[in-house]
Amino acid sequence: MQYPEPIARLMASFQKLPGIGSKTAARLAFFTLEMAESDVLDFANALVDVKRELVNCSVCGMITEHDPCEICSDDTRDNTQIMVVEESRDIMAMERMQAYNGKYHVLHGVLSPMEGTGPEDLNITALLTRLQDETITEVIIATNATAEGEATATYLSRLITPAGIKVTRIAYGLSVGSDIEYTDEVTLHRALEGRREM
Repeated sequence: MQYPEPIARLMASFQKLPGIGSKTAARLAFFTLEMAESDVLDFANALVDVKRELVNCSVCGMITEHDPCEICSDDTRDNTQIMVVEESRDIMAMERMQAYNGKYHVLHGVLSPMEGTGPEDLNITALLTRLQDETITEVIIATNATAEGEATATYLSRLITPAGIKVTRIAYGLSVGSDIEYTDEVTLHRALEGRREM
C-alpha cells in the first residue's frame, strides 16, 4: 500500500535533511500530521523565514540578519586576529565558550576533491582580501580534524604564510573523560603534538 500523496511528499522533503532515512522520515511525517495546525504553520514559517531573512555577512561570511554581522561591527573585538572556520555553526560554538575575542572568517566548506570542491568553491578570495589589512597579525585555522579539514588548513597555511602573517592551528586531542587505551591513533598523535608546559 502506498502513502497518500501529501504524506509521501512530506516524507521526501524530510529525507533531504542529513541523517534522515525513510523510516525516520515516515515517523516525522506522521508526527507532523498529529501536530496542531498552528504548530505546523509556525514550523513552516520558520523554514521560510530562515531562507528569506538571513544573509551571509559581506565581511566574514557568517549567516546573519544584518550585514555586516554583529561580530564584524563590534569595535571592541580584537582586529589583529581572524579565526577561519568551516561553517557559521562553528562560530556559534566558539562564541559559547567566551574565550576568543577576535574576528572570524567562514569558508562555507572544505577542500574535497572527491566531492568536486576546490579552492574556487570556498570563501578564500575574500579571506585573502581581508588579510591585506596590515592590522591582522594572526590567522587561527579552526577547520575540523578530518582529512578534508587538514588539507584545507595546509592549503591556507601555504597561501597565507608568505605574506608574513602568523598562521596557527587549534589543538586537537583527548576529550575530557576519555581513556587513552580507547583513543584512535590520529587523536593521540594530535594530543601529543598539542602538548603544553605545565
